[in-house]
Amino acid sequence: MKKIISTSEAPAAIGPYSQAVRSGRLLFCSGQIPLDPKSGQIVSGDIGAQTRRVLNNIAAVLRAEGATFEDVVKTTIFLTDLGDFQTVNEIYGSYFKQQPPARSTVQVSALPKGANVEIEVIAVANEGGSTEQTAYDTSG
Repeated sequence: MKKIISTSEAPAAIGPYSQAVRSGRLLFCSGQIPLDPKSGQIVSGDIGAQTRRVLNNIAAVLRAEGATFEDVVKTTIFLTDLGDFQTVNEIYGSYFKQQPPARSTVQVSALPKGANVEIEVIAVANEGGSTEQTAYDTSG
């Protein structure tokens, strides 16, 4: 069974994909770029600001299914410049403080909307999760 996960706390999909899909206890989160959830625009600032926005977007998608960074088992980081790796790694480490997930980091020639970083994650969600077919955040 496939369950589509969606939240207004993270940027809306900019193409034919879902923010996340749950299958059993596995939660597959689409890659997040540094889009502001309200404006849909890339946040201004350096790679540090972009990385924090990406990770905050991921946190929102995880929250929509009752998960946290502690539930993440695999991440993939896409960078347009591996020279940014140290900065991204330091910020990333502040979100994954204990038992960090498996990870891959690759340099790519370009990312959507001119972003410099994109991160995707796979998490193991709680047994119960949301009871709705699609989870929408209604707080905002």
